[in-house]
Amino acid sequence: MDNYLKRQVYDCLLTWTNHSEHSTLEVSGARQVGKTYIVNKFADEQYRQKIYVNLLEFSGEIFIEHYNDLRREIKDGLSCENPVYELIKRYRPDFVDSDDTVIIIDEIQESAAIYNRIREFTHLLKSDFIIIGSYLGRILNKEFKYSAGDLDSIEIQTLNFEEFLIAMGKHSLYEGIDLYGNSEEAVYEELSDLYKIYTSIGGYPAVVLQYLKNNSIDDCQEVLLRIIKLFINESKRYFQDILDEKVYDNIFSCIARILVKEKKEFEKDSFSEKLQNIVVKDYSSNVSKMSVNRAVDWLSSSGIIGFAGKLPECNILDFKAKSRCYFMDVGLTSYFLMHIGCSEADIAGIVNENFVYLDLRRRIGHPSEIALEIPAFATLGNGEIDFYVKTIKGHKSYAVEVKAGKKNSKTIQTVLERNKADFILFAKGNTHGGIADNVYTIPIYGIGKFLF
Repeated sequence: MDNYLKRQVYDCLLTWTNHSEHSTLEVSGARQVGKTYIVNKFADEQYRQKIYVNLLEFSGEIFIEHYNDLRREIKDGLSCENPVYELIKRYRPDFVDSDDTVIIIDEIQESAAIYNRIREFTHLLKSDFIIIGSYLGRILNKEFKYSAGDLDSIEIQTLNFEEFLIAMGKHSLYEGIDLYGNSEEAVYEELSDLYKIYTSIGGYPAVVLQYLKNNSIDDCQEVLLRIIKLFINESKRYFQDILDEKVYDNIFSCIARILVKEKKEFEKDSFSEKLQNIVVKDYSSNVSKMSVNRAVDWLSSSGIIGFAGKLPECNILDFKAKSRCYFMDVGLTSYFLMHIGCSEADIAGIVNENFVYLDLRRRIGHPSEIALEIPAFATLGNGEIDFYVKTIKGHKSYAVEVKAGKKNSKTIQTVLERNKADFILFAKGNTHGGIADNVYTIPIYGIGKFLF
């Protein structure tokens, strides 16, 4: 079996390398999302010479030794017109500085000294530079400085549903589907079945490859558990003082419980306070609010969780950040909801909402399609709207309601009556779609194809 999973981010890498300005590219993302693999594949296919350094491996140790030796020699009086060229040449004697050479430095978070030299690398060489990192440690280390200018960035996530369909050889179904009921019944049913698989296993590349190997969801969850344990173990070396191990191991389950229990009334307490209350109640009475805040920021910076804001009374100017939290992979959502004992109905509803959240978050990134810093839900009277969207170009507003079945929300019907939104969008798990005036209904798996 070919282990290559086609990723849409490849086109972003092509756009960067064809850009007229010469800049270093920073590729970031959570652990195990395929950053190293896709960057190396891209480099192998698009450049004549690739020089790869991994700061967590032997190659990185040798590279750092050359850096320290050269730095000491220059301080002792060595005349060196181009120290960056000299460094790369010492590491790789066959190095040719040209626009057909790319230098990749992986696990950049392991060396503040190298990270802080990024601008010099770009200025002093013709070669392209790509740095890869997962933010582990960098947000806590004050030695890391922001490299202003000469730095482009790409964030890699787990496979989205469309990429999953490409891996499954079913992308043509997705491309041809009509969101409003005009495709064949069998097409909707097959995409719905594929969506159920995807939301059960998520999009971590290793998990998707495992499913392609033997179609076993149980085996996929075993791979997912290994990824979770890897992240926890790597995180602990930066957090000796933050939480005891038992609390840290269970913080994901605490977040899952909040998704189920605490979806409303955040005006009194922040998300971190809700999390702290559950942590203290269930695991440890010695956990401070500051510790929980640091843990939440850590999980967010590491690409494990993402935040949603809140718009009281659908007022886009009354934006309240960090009012809700979602996992950045629906496989994680399904896994932890299942392991805290949620019912199938609760799991389906929350996973569907998480799925839509991730799609809206993608649309906020460059080039932005929708407004606000992060996706947001809204309140209206005593009710709640799953997401509230306002477009950048058309300035149109949408109240988005996510449903696992056919039932409609009473609150969402009030939105149009009170002129709180221009359109209603129902994203449902049990529909072929349809349009009635300014109310759109689409299959939830088609949210990525919907044009706001």
